[in-house]
Amino acid sequence: MKPIQIGLLGFGTVGSGVAKVLVRNAEEIGRRAGRAIEVKRVAVRNIEKARAAAPAAVVDGLTFGNDMLAVVNDPEIDIVCELMGGTTLAKDLVLRAIANGKHVVTANKALLAMHGNEIFAAAQKAGVMVMFEAAVAGGIPIIKALREGLTANRIEWLAGIINGTSNFILTEMRDKGAAFADVLAQAQKLGYAEADPTFDIGGHDAAHKLTILAAIAFGIPMQFDKAYLEGISTLTREDIAYAEELGYRIKLLGVAKRRPNGIELRVHPTLIPAKRIIANVDGVMNAVVVQGDAVGQTLYSGRGAGSEPTASAVVADLVDVTRLLTADPEHRVPYLAFQPDRLADLPILPISEVETCYYLRLKAHDQPGVMADVTRILADAGISIDAMMQKEPAEDEKIVDIIILTHVAVERSVDTAIDRIEDLNTIAGRVTKLRLENLDK
Repeated sequence: MKPIQIGLLGFGTVGSGVAKVLVRNAEEIGRRAGRAIEVKRVAVRNIEKARAAAPAAVVDGLTFGNDMLAVVNDPEIDIVCELMGGTTLAKDLVLRAIANGKHVVTANKALLAMHGNEIFAAAQKAGVMVMFEAAVAGGIPIIKALREGLTANRIEWLAGIINGTSNFILTEMRDKGAAFADVLAQAQKLGYAEADPTFDIGGHDAAHKLTILAAIAFGIPMQFDKAYLEGISTLTREDIAYAEELGYRIKLLGVAKRRPNGIELRVHPTLIPAKRIIANVDGVMNAVVVQGDAVGQTLYSGRGAGSEPTASAVVADLVDVTRLLTADPEHRVPYLAFQPDRLADLPILPISEVETCYYLRLKAHDQPGVMADVTRILADAGISIDAMMQKEPAEDEKIVDIIILTHVAVERSVDTAIDRIEDLNTIAGRVTKLRLENLDK
Protein backbone atom coordinates (compact mmCIF):
# COMPACT_ATOMS: atom_id res chain seq x y z
CA MET A 1 0.00 0.00 0.00
CA LYS A 2 1.01 3.61 -0.49
CA PRO A 3 3.18 4.77 2.48
CA ILE A 4 1.67 7.20 4.98
CA GLN A 5 3.33 10.61 4.64
CA ILE A 6 4.25 12.53 7.81
CA GLY A 7 4.91 16.24 8.21
CA LEU A 8 7.05 17.08 11.27
CA LEU A 9 6.68 20.48 12.94
CA GLY A 10 9.82 20.76 15.04
CA PHE A 11 12.99 18.67 15.05
CA GLY A 12 14.39 19.09 18.54
CA THR A 13 14.81 16.41 21.18
CA VAL A 14 11.53 14.64 20.40
CA GLY A 15 11.29 15.37 16.67
CA SER A 16 14.77 14.04 15.94
CA GLY A 17 14.00 11.01 18.12
CA VAL A 18 10.87 10.29 16.07
CA ALA A 19 12.89 10.39 12.84
CA LYS A 20 15.54 8.07 14.29
CA VAL A 21 12.99 5.51 15.47
CA LEU A 22 11.07 5.59 12.18
CA VAL A 23 14.26 4.95 10.21
CA ARG A 24 15.81 2.40 12.55
CA ASN A 25 12.63 0.35 13.03
CA ALA A 26 11.07 0.99 9.63
CA GLU A 27 10.47 -2.67 8.81
CA GLU A 28 8.98 -3.54 12.20
CA ILE A 29 6.77 -0.42 12.25
CA GLY A 30 5.53 -1.14 8.73
CA ARG A 31 4.59 -4.68 9.70
CA ARG A 32 2.60 -3.42 12.69
CA ALA A 33 0.94 -0.52 10.89
CA GLY A 34 0.11 -2.41 7.71
CA ARG A 35 2.06 0.01 5.53
CA ALA A 36 5.21 2.12 5.62
CA ILE A 37 5.32 5.41 7.53
CA GLU A 38 7.65 8.02 6.05
CA VAL A 39 8.59 11.59 7.00
CA LYS A 40 7.97 13.70 3.91
CA ARG A 41 8.73 17.20 5.22
CA VAL A 42 10.20 18.83 8.32
CA ALA A 43 9.55 22.46 9.30
CA VAL A 44 11.99 24.10 11.72
CA ARG A 45 13.24 27.56 12.66
CA ASN A 46 16.92 26.67 12.31
CA ILE A 47 17.70 24.19 9.54
CA GLU A 48 21.41 23.84 10.34
CA LYS A 49 20.71 23.10 13.98
CA ALA A 50 18.03 20.59 12.99
CA ARG A 51 20.35 18.73 10.63
CA ALA A 52 22.88 18.41 13.44
CA ALA A 53 20.27 16.84 15.74
CA ALA A 54 20.29 13.39 14.13
CA PRO A 55 22.74 11.09 12.27
CA ALA A 56 23.34 11.65 8.57
CA ALA A 57 21.57 8.36 7.78
CA VAL A 58 18.41 9.92 9.21
CA VAL A 59 18.53 13.54 8.03
CA ASP A 60 19.87 12.91 4.50
CA GLY A 61 16.52 11.55 3.42
CA LEU A 62 14.50 14.43 4.88
CA THR A 63 13.32 17.69 3.30
CA PHE A 64 13.83 20.63 5.69
CA GLY A 65 12.21 24.04 5.45
CA ASN A 66 11.20 27.05 7.54
CA ASP A 67 7.59 27.32 6.41
CA MET A 68 5.31 25.64 8.97
CA LEU A 69 2.17 26.44 6.98
CA ALA A 70 3.59 24.76 3.90
CA VAL A 71 3.65 21.50 5.85
CA VAL A 72 0.07 21.65 7.13
CA ASN A 73 -1.16 22.77 3.69
CA ASP A 74 0.72 20.09 1.73
CA PRO A 75 -1.98 17.86 0.12
CA GLU A 76 0.36 14.85 0.10
CA ILE A 77 0.85 14.84 3.87
CA ASP A 78 -1.52 12.50 5.74
CA ILE A 79 -0.50 13.19 9.36
CA VAL A 80 0.89 16.38 10.88
CA CYS A 81 3.14 15.67 13.86
CA GLU A 82 3.34 18.75 16.10
CA LEU A 83 6.50 18.59 18.23
CA MET A 84 7.44 22.27 18.37
CA GLY A 85 5.91 23.17 21.75
CA GLY A 86 4.21 26.40 22.78
CA THR A 87 0.52 27.16 22.77
CA THR A 88 0.02 29.98 20.26
CA LEU A 89 1.55 29.11 16.89
CA ALA A 90 1.16 25.40 17.67
CA LYS A 91 -2.58 25.86 18.25
CA ASP A 92 -3.02 27.75 14.97
CA LEU A 93 -1.10 25.11 13.01
CA VAL A 94 -2.96 22.20 14.58
CA LEU A 95 -6.34 23.78 13.87
CA ARG A 96 -5.27 24.55 10.30
CA ALA A 97 -4.15 20.93 9.82
CA ILE A 98 -7.49 19.71 11.13
CA ALA A 99 -9.38 22.09 8.84
CA ASN A 100 -7.34 20.66 5.95
CA GLY A 101 -8.58 17.18 6.86
CA LYS A 102 -5.25 15.97 8.26
CA HIS A 103 -4.80 13.80 11.30
CA VAL A 104 -2.63 15.20 14.09
CA VAL A 105 -0.18 13.62 16.54
CA THR A 106 1.19 15.87 19.27
CA ALA A 107 3.37 15.66 22.37
CA ASN A 108 2.30 19.12 23.55
CA LYS A 109 0.69 18.79 26.99
CA ALA A 110 0.34 22.54 27.54
CA LEU A 111 -1.47 22.93 24.22
CA LEU A 112 -3.98 20.21 25.08
CA ALA A 113 -4.47 21.21 28.71
CA MET A 114 -5.26 24.79 27.68
CA HIS A 115 -6.92 24.35 24.26
CA GLY A 116 -7.77 20.66 24.05
CA ASN A 117 -11.54 21.19 24.22
CA GLU A 118 -11.45 23.42 21.12
CA ILE A 119 -9.03 21.16 19.26
CA PHE A 120 -11.00 17.97 19.94
CA ALA A 121 -14.28 19.64 18.92
CA ALA A 122 -12.72 20.75 15.62
CA ALA A 123 -11.31 17.27 14.99
CA GLN A 124 -14.65 15.62 15.75
CA LYS A 125 -16.38 17.94 13.29
CA ALA A 126 -13.76 17.32 10.60
CA GLY A 127 -13.74 13.56 11.13
CA VAL A 128 -10.01 13.36 11.82
CA MET A 129 -7.96 12.03 14.73
CA VAL A 130 -5.84 13.86 17.28
CA MET A 131 -3.50 11.53 19.16
CA PHE A 132 -1.44 12.57 22.18
CA GLU A 133 0.09 9.61 24.02
CA ALA A 134 3.46 11.40 24.22
CA ALA A 135 1.92 14.41 26.00
CA VAL A 136 1.91 12.62 29.37
CA ALA A 137 4.72 10.60 30.96
CA GLY A 138 6.90 10.19 27.88
CA GLY A 139 7.16 6.55 26.84
CA ILE A 140 4.69 5.24 29.45
CA PRO A 141 1.45 4.26 27.62
CA ILE A 142 -0.83 5.75 30.28
CA ILE A 143 -3.19 7.46 27.81
CA LYS A 144 -3.84 4.20 25.99
CA ALA A 145 -4.32 2.39 29.30
CA LEU A 146 -6.98 4.87 30.43
CA ARG A 147 -8.74 5.20 27.07
CA GLU A 148 -8.73 1.53 26.14
CA GLY A 149 -7.25 -0.95 28.62
CA LEU A 150 -9.30 0.31 31.61
CA THR A 151 -12.42 1.23 29.67
CA ALA A 152 -14.58 -1.26 31.62
CA ASN A 153 -13.74 0.48 34.90
CA ARG A 154 -15.17 3.39 36.79
CA ILE A 155 -11.95 5.23 37.65
CA GLU A 156 -12.02 6.26 41.30
CA TRP A 157 -8.70 8.12 41.45
CA LEU A 158 -5.27 8.38 39.95
CA ALA A 159 -2.03 9.73 41.34
CA GLY A 160 1.23 10.24 39.52
CA ILE A 161 4.84 11.34 39.64
CA ILE A 162 4.68 13.05 36.26
CA ASN A 163 7.55 15.52 36.32
CA GLY A 164 11.04 14.02 36.17
CA THR A 165 12.88 17.23 37.10
CA SER A 166 11.10 17.59 40.43
CA ASN A 167 11.41 13.88 41.16
CA PHE A 168 15.17 14.05 40.55
CA ILE A 169 15.52 17.02 42.91
CA LEU A 170 13.52 15.36 45.72
CA THR A 171 15.43 12.10 45.29
CA GLU A 172 18.79 13.86 45.56
CA MET A 173 17.66 15.89 48.57
CA ARG A 174 16.65 12.67 50.32
CA ASP A 175 19.67 10.55 49.35
CA LYS A 176 22.33 13.20 49.93
CA GLY A 177 20.71 15.42 52.55
CA ALA A 178 21.34 18.35 50.23
CA ALA A 179 19.51 21.68 50.16
CA PHE A 180 16.99 22.44 47.43
CA ALA A 181 19.07 25.21 45.82
CA ASP A 182 22.15 22.98 45.58
CA VAL A 183 20.28 20.10 43.95
CA LEU A 184 18.49 22.44 41.55
CA ALA A 185 21.87 23.75 40.38
CA GLN A 186 23.01 20.16 39.86
CA ALA A 187 19.86 19.35 37.87
CA GLN A 188 20.49 22.37 35.64
CA LYS A 189 24.10 21.29 35.10
CA LEU A 190 22.96 17.79 34.09
CA GLY A 191 20.33 19.17 31.72
CA TYR A 192 17.34 17.89 33.74
CA ALA A 193 16.22 21.42 34.62
CA GLU A 194 15.92 24.51 32.42
CA ALA A 195 17.74 27.77 33.13
CA ASP A 196 14.31 29.00 34.30
CA PRO A 197 12.99 25.92 36.12
CA THR A 198 9.70 27.48 37.28
CA PHE A 199 7.57 25.43 34.89
CA ASP A 200 8.81 22.17 36.45
CA ILE A 201 9.43 22.97 40.12
CA GLY A 202 6.30 25.12 40.35
CA GLY A 203 4.04 22.23 39.34
CA HIS A 204 2.79 23.71 36.04
CA ASP A 205 4.12 20.91 33.85
CA ALA A 206 2.62 18.25 36.12
CA ALA A 207 -0.71 20.10 36.22
CA HIS A 208 -0.92 20.17 32.41
CA LYS A 209 -0.44 16.41 32.36
CA LEU A 210 -2.84 15.81 35.25
CA THR A 211 -5.52 17.87 33.49
CA ILE A 212 -5.31 15.52 30.50
CA LEU A 213 -5.37 12.37 32.63
CA ALA A 214 -8.35 13.58 34.67
CA ALA A 215 -10.33 14.45 31.54
CA ILE A 216 -9.86 10.92 30.21
CA ALA A 217 -10.41 9.19 33.57
CA PHE A 218 -13.62 11.01 34.50
CA GLY A 219 -15.03 12.10 31.16
CA ILE A 220 -14.82 15.83 31.91
CA PRO A 221 -13.56 18.71 29.74
CA MET A 222 -10.00 20.00 30.11
CA GLN A 223 -9.95 22.43 33.07
CA PHE A 224 -6.33 23.35 33.70
CA ASP A 225 -7.30 26.75 35.09
CA LYS A 226 -9.08 25.03 38.01
CA ALA A 227 -6.20 22.77 39.04
CA TYR A 228 -4.55 23.52 42.39
CA LEU A 229 -0.78 24.10 42.07
CA GLU A 230 1.92 23.96 44.71
CA GLY A 231 5.60 23.48 43.88
CA ILE A 232 8.60 22.07 45.72
CA SER A 233 10.84 25.13 46.14
CA THR A 234 9.89 25.68 49.80
CA LEU A 235 10.68 22.11 50.89
CA THR A 236 13.59 21.75 53.27
CA ARG A 237 15.97 18.86 53.86
CA GLU A 238 14.55 18.72 57.41
CA ASP A 239 11.03 17.98 56.16
CA ILE A 240 12.34 15.23 53.88
CA ALA A 241 14.38 13.70 56.74
CA TYR A 242 11.47 13.87 59.19
CA ALA A 243 9.14 12.25 56.66
CA GLU A 244 11.69 9.45 56.19
CA GLU A 245 11.87 8.95 59.96
CA LEU A 246 8.10 8.53 60.05
CA GLY A 247 8.14 5.99 57.22
CA TYR A 248 7.20 8.31 54.34
CA ARG A 249 8.76 9.71 51.18
CA ILE A 250 7.93 13.16 49.80
CA LYS A 251 7.06 13.29 46.09
CA LEU A 252 5.56 15.97 43.86
CA LEU A 253 2.30 14.18 43.15
CA GLY A 254 -0.53 14.94 40.76
CA VAL A 255 -3.81 13.68 42.25
CA ALA A 256 -7.20 13.45 40.53
CA LYS A 257 -9.92 11.95 42.68
CA ARG A 258 -13.65 11.40 42.16
CA ARG A 259 -15.78 12.74 45.01
CA PRO A 260 -19.59 12.72 45.39
CA ASN A 261 -19.74 16.47 44.79
CA GLY A 262 -16.99 16.92 42.18
CA ILE A 263 -13.40 16.16 41.22
CA GLU A 264 -10.22 16.89 43.17
CA LEU A 265 -7.53 18.13 40.76
CA ARG A 266 -4.32 19.00 42.57
CA VAL A 267 -0.52 19.02 42.27
CA HIS A 268 1.60 19.44 45.39
CA PRO A 269 4.37 17.83 47.48
CA THR A 270 2.88 14.75 49.12
CA LEU A 271 3.94 12.27 51.77
CA ILE A 272 3.60 8.66 50.54
CA PRO A 273 4.27 5.56 52.68
CA ALA A 274 7.81 4.39 51.90
CA LYS A 275 6.59 0.82 51.37
CA ARG A 276 4.53 1.85 48.34
CA ILE A 277 6.11 1.06 44.99
CA ILE A 278 5.45 4.57 43.71
CA ALA A 279 7.34 6.03 46.69
CA ASN A 280 10.44 4.22 45.40
CA VAL A 281 10.24 5.62 41.87
CA ASP A 282 13.32 7.83 41.96
CA GLY A 283 15.44 10.11 39.80
CA VAL A 284 13.88 11.29 36.55
CA MET A 285 11.52 8.30 36.33
CA ASN A 286 7.74 8.76 36.18
CA ALA A 287 4.92 6.60 37.56
CA VAL A 288 1.12 6.70 37.67
CA VAL A 289 -1.17 4.66 39.94
CA VAL A 290 -4.79 4.21 38.80
CA GLN A 291 -7.62 2.86 40.98
CA GLY A 292 -10.43 1.23 39.00
CA ASP A 293 -13.52 -0.32 40.56
CA ALA A 294 -13.09 -3.63 38.72
CA VAL A 295 -9.33 -4.01 38.29
CA GLY A 296 -8.24 -2.39 41.55
CA GLN A 297 -4.89 -0.62 41.51
CA THR A 298 -2.61 -0.66 38.49
CA LEU A 299 0.81 0.98 38.26
CA TYR A 300 2.50 2.36 35.15
CA SER A 301 6.15 3.36 35.43
CA GLY A 302 9.05 4.21 33.14
CA ARG A 303 11.04 7.01 31.55
CA GLY A 304 8.81 10.06 31.43
CA ALA A 305 10.94 12.19 29.12
CA GLY A 306 13.86 12.08 26.74
CA SER A 307 14.27 11.76 23.02
CA GLU A 308 13.51 8.14 22.26
CA PRO A 309 11.14 7.29 25.16
CA THR A 310 8.88 10.15 24.03
CA ALA A 311 9.44 9.25 20.37
CA SER A 312 8.24 5.74 21.23
CA ALA A 313 4.85 7.16 22.22
CA VAL A 314 4.69 9.46 19.17
CA VAL A 315 5.41 6.59 16.76
CA ALA A 316 2.83 4.41 18.55
CA ASP A 317 0.25 7.12 17.80
CA LEU A 318 1.39 7.29 14.17
CA VAL A 319 0.86 3.53 13.91
CA ASP A 320 -2.61 3.79 15.49
CA VAL A 321 -3.66 6.52 13.05
CA THR A 322 -2.33 4.47 10.14
CA ARG A 323 -4.30 1.42 11.26
CA LEU A 324 -7.51 3.40 11.64
CA LEU A 325 -7.35 5.57 8.52
CA THR A 326 -10.06 3.52 6.81
CA ALA A 327 -12.26 3.21 9.91
CA ASP A 328 -15.56 5.01 10.36
CA PRO A 329 -14.74 8.28 12.22
CA GLU A 330 -17.93 8.04 14.29
CA HIS A 331 -16.78 4.80 15.91
CA ARG A 332 -13.18 5.61 16.74
CA VAL A 333 -12.06 5.83 20.35
CA PRO A 334 -13.11 9.33 21.51
CA TYR A 335 -10.31 11.70 22.52
CA LEU A 336 -11.29 11.79 26.18
CA ALA A 337 -12.54 8.15 26.17
CA PHE A 338 -16.18 9.34 26.45
CA GLN A 339 -18.28 10.43 23.48
CA PRO A 340 -18.24 14.26 23.17
CA ASP A 341 -21.97 14.61 23.87
CA ARG A 342 -21.65 12.57 27.06
CA LEU A 343 -19.03 14.60 28.95
CA ALA A 344 -19.98 15.10 32.60
CA ASP A 345 -20.34 18.53 34.19
CA LEU A 346 -18.78 17.53 37.51
CA PRO A 347 -17.13 20.57 39.10
CA ILE A 348 -13.46 20.74 40.05
CA LEU A 349 -13.35 21.13 43.83
CA PRO A 350 -11.38 24.00 45.39
CA ILE A 351 -8.37 22.96 47.45
CA SER A 352 -10.21 24.04 50.61
CA GLU A 353 -12.61 21.09 50.15
CA VAL A 354 -9.92 18.44 49.67
CA GLU A 355 -10.00 15.60 52.19
CA THR A 356 -6.67 13.93 52.95
CA CYS A 357 -4.16 13.40 55.76
CA TYR A 358 -1.59 16.03 56.68
CA TYR A 359 2.00 16.46 57.90
CA LEU A 360 2.47 19.54 60.10
CA ARG A 361 5.82 20.82 61.36
CA LEU A 362 5.83 23.45 64.11
CA LYS A 363 8.73 25.32 65.67
CA ALA A 364 7.84 25.80 69.31
CA HIS A 365 9.45 27.19 72.45
CA ASP A 366 10.61 24.36 74.70
CA GLN A 367 8.26 24.96 77.62
CA PRO A 368 5.32 23.20 79.31
CA GLY A 369 1.82 23.46 77.84
CA VAL A 370 2.76 23.77 74.18
CA MET A 371 1.59 20.31 73.17
CA ALA A 372 -1.62 20.67 75.13
CA ASP A 373 -2.46 23.95 73.37
CA VAL A 374 -1.75 22.51 69.92
CA THR A 375 -3.71 19.30 70.45
CA ARG A 376 -6.67 21.25 71.85
CA ILE A 377 -6.76 23.50 68.76
CA LEU A 378 -6.66 20.47 66.47
CA ALA A 379 -9.40 18.74 68.46
CA ASP A 380 -11.58 21.86 68.35
CA ALA A 381 -11.25 21.81 64.56
CA GLY A 382 -12.29 18.16 64.40
CA ILE A 383 -8.80 16.97 63.43
CA SER A 384 -7.50 13.76 65.00
CA ILE A 385 -3.80 13.00 65.36
CA ASP A 386 -2.30 9.82 63.89
CA ALA A 387 1.29 10.32 65.08
CA MET A 388 3.36 12.96 66.82
CA MET A 389 7.11 13.43 67.22
CA GLN A 390 9.06 16.06 69.14
CA LYS A 391 12.75 16.52 68.34
CA GLU A 392 15.27 17.30 71.05
CA PRO A 393 16.54 20.90 70.87
CA ALA A 394 20.15 21.51 69.96
CA GLU A 395 22.48 22.57 72.76
CA ASP A 396 21.71 26.10 73.99
CA GLU A 397 18.60 26.14 71.72
CA LYS A 398 15.14 26.92 73.12
CA ILE A 399 13.19 26.11 69.94
CA VAL A 400 12.14 22.54 69.12
CA ASP A 401 10.58 20.92 66.07
CA ILE A 402 7.23 19.18 66.58
CA ILE A 403 5.96 16.95 63.77
CA ILE A 404 2.31 15.88 63.62
CA LEU A 405 0.60 13.46 61.24
CA THR A 406 -3.18 13.75 61.11
CA HIS A 407 -5.94 11.39 60.11
CA VAL A 408 -8.16 12.41 57.17
CA ALA A 409 -9.31 16.01 57.52
CA VAL A 410 -10.81 18.75 55.38
CA GLU A 411 -8.21 21.27 54.17
CA ARG A 412 -10.36 24.21 55.28
CA SER A 413 -10.36 22.91 58.86
CA VAL A 414 -6.61 22.30 58.82
CA ASP A 415 -5.92 25.83 57.57
CA THR A 416 -8.16 27.29 60.30
CA ALA A 417 -6.33 25.28 62.95
CA ILE A 418 -2.93 26.35 61.58
CA ASP A 419 -3.96 30.00 61.81
CA ARG A 420 -4.86 29.51 65.47
CA ILE A 421 -1.66 27.59 66.21
CA GLU A 422 0.49 30.31 64.61
CA ASP A 423 -1.20 32.86 66.89
CA LEU A 424 0.09 31.08 70.00
CA ASN A 425 2.94 32.97 71.66
CA THR A 426 4.73 29.65 72.18
CA ILE A 427 5.01 29.03 68.42
CA ALA A 428 7.97 30.46 66.49
CA GLY A 429 7.28 31.22 62.83
CA ARG A 430 4.92 29.63 60.34
CA VAL A 431 3.67 26.06 60.37
CA THR A 432 4.84 23.83 57.51
CA LYS A 433 1.92 21.89 55.98
CA LEU A 434 2.25 18.98 53.54
CA ARG A 435 -0.45 16.63 52.32
CA LEU A 436 -0.18 12.88 52.81
CA GLU A 437 -1.66 10.16 50.58
CA ASN A 438 -1.70 6.56 51.78
CA LEU A 439 -3.04 5.45 48.36
CA ASP A 440 -5.15 2.73 49.96
CA LYS A 441 -8.59 3.73 48.67
